[in-house]
Amino acid sequence: VIDALQALNAGPGAMADLERAVTEILACFRPGRGNFLTDFFSRRIDRILVAATKADHLHHESHDRLQAIVRRLADRAVARANFTGAAVDVVALAAVRATREGTVKQGRETLPVIIGTPLQGEKINGETFDGKTETAIFPGDLPEKIDAVFDVSGPDHRQSPDHRQSPDHRQSNDDPAIRFVRFRPPKLERTAEGVTLSLPHIRLDRALQFLIGDRLA
Repeated sequence: VIDALQALNAGPGAMADLERAVTEILACFRPGRGNFLTDFFSRRIDRILVAATKADHLHHESHDRLQAIVRRLADRAVARANFTGAAVDVVALAAVRATREGTVKQGRETLPVIIGTPLQGEKINGETFDGKTETAIFPGDLPEKIDAVFDVSGPDHRQSPDHRQSPDHRQSNDDPAIRFVRFRPPKLERTAEGVTLSLPHIRLDRALQFLIGDRLA
């Protein structure tokens, strides 16, 4: 599980550090499918899932871009670590979804936003949240050009061409392209029979299917 959003906010240098970290982690594994004899003496890794967390901090329209960026990072790390013989997949997920999606009208534009309750003390543009007020936030757009994300020799690509923000939380020119704060988790709901409903998530089922789906079949 990697915090790609934090690295993206920090710039290409942080993305390069994250790539090196993933490379070093992959180098610790013994990839490739084993058989009964090899599994008896040593376990081998036959699949790796690189999961970008905090997908609920972005509107779903940006999830494909986030997964494409993480895919590029994973492919480069696999090549550098000479990690072959195992299946590698990427996914943008949230084990607990703390936001929901909506739209906000700003002039003639309709902005996709995420709606949630920021934790007490979180800040945007100088406003400090009280931990009780639900807020609509436009988190920003991920870069369209994936190569720019990893280009440490080029200009700082943290700025998005589109600096829109929701009417209550406008984004200044000095703000990073991605705006996110920590949100309170959703409240557990119960049915009339007293059964506790599961917490909402984003693609956690897909992650489990890739990792252990064949063992549960």
